[in-house]
Amino acid sequence: MGLQTAVVVVIAVGFLLIRYLNRTDIPKIAKLTEIPGIPIFGSLLQLGEEHARVAAGWVKKYGPVFQVRLGNKRIVFANTFDSVKYFWITHQSALISRPTLHTFHTVVSSSQGFTIGTSPWDESCKRRRKAAATALNRPAVQSYMPIIDLESNVSIRELFHHSKGGTVDIDPNAYFQRFALNTSLTLNYGIRIDGSIDNELLKEICHVERIVSNFRSTSNNWQDYVPLLRLWPSRNSEAKEFRIRRDKYLTLLLDMLRERIKNGTDKPCITGNILKDPDAKLNEAEIKSICLTMVSAGLDTVPGNIIMGIAYLASDHGQQIQARAYDEIMKVYPNGDAWEKCLVEEKVPYITALVKESPPILHCHPDMSTPRQH
Repeated sequence: MGLQTAVVVVIAVGFLLIRYLNRTDIPKIAKLTEIPGIPIFGSLLQLGEEHARVAAGWVKKYGPVFQVRLGNKRIVFANTFDSVKYFWITHQSALISRPTLHTFHTVVSSSQGFTIGTSPWDESCKRRRKAAATALNRPAVQSYMPIIDLESNVSIRELFHHSKGGTVDIDPNAYFQRFALNTSLTLNYGIRIDGSIDNELLKEICHVERIVSNFRSTSNNWQDYVPLLRLWPSRNSEAKEFRIRRDKYLTLLLDMLRERIKNGTDKPCITGNILKDPDAKLNEAEIKSICLTMVSAGLDTVPGNIIMGIAYLASDHGQQIQARAYDEIMKVYPNGDAWEKCLVEEKVPYITALVKESPPILHCHPDMSTPRQH
């Protein structure tokens, strides 16, 4: 009897444990196709490391919109223009928030807070988005043209010099990482990193932000979906290491700005304006969030989009685009003053269209958007 009782207890405990671990944050959504999965892990094993590619394959069998269990989280995939428009545009106010994930939000972001784009919606996020939107509206962006002019000139000049006029192969990635980072630093702190692409601070920020971006990924961190995996310390240890490294340069940059404000040598910038405004409604944590957003956002997208654009322009079809672009520029600016005029006006429709259409076509991120939460 004792053995039978023990067996029954073990089975009962095992059943209850599996049932507990197999719960999802929200119940199954009625009348919406669900991808079959396995207990505890859901569809994580099927998705592997290619979430976007596997999900695209599921569309043929399950339709454009379906629900998936990723560990203890229930996710809805929208895979067509119409379905994305329905959720993202028609019901955008219902999806304005962002989900929190263990690795990025609990471990990596425990000291500096979240970027604006990864923050759950609340009054604090609302204030931060408003501050960022004010600093990045069209009139404000127009006032930043001298910054873009400087960083563009530096990048192009050094690319030309280091490639010996295009006769030597070079990797352009570091040049455009510096372009993106210096633009962001100047806008946010009134500071730029002088020197070559081998500057140690430049390389440290670019490397750390790339790794942190992986921690934010929805596909790289299974411990975000299976709490049991958080008991293994190796992944958390790596996340903590890069959190400390990121804290170091973010603190350095903010302290440099505060010192310049104290000495009266600061330049107009987003965070400087906030720090000097006695009526500013942002607290220290919110200021750090804006700083973090400005440093990471540009590095996430700008270098990759520029490099993909250059790579395509080097193709056979890209050569035709270059020829057409040059002809269109010369029609409007036959006297060779296009470089100066582009800072104050947009009068070449072909170039405007090329610039605006390139990012969505030549995007450098995986074919999945930032996750949203109801």
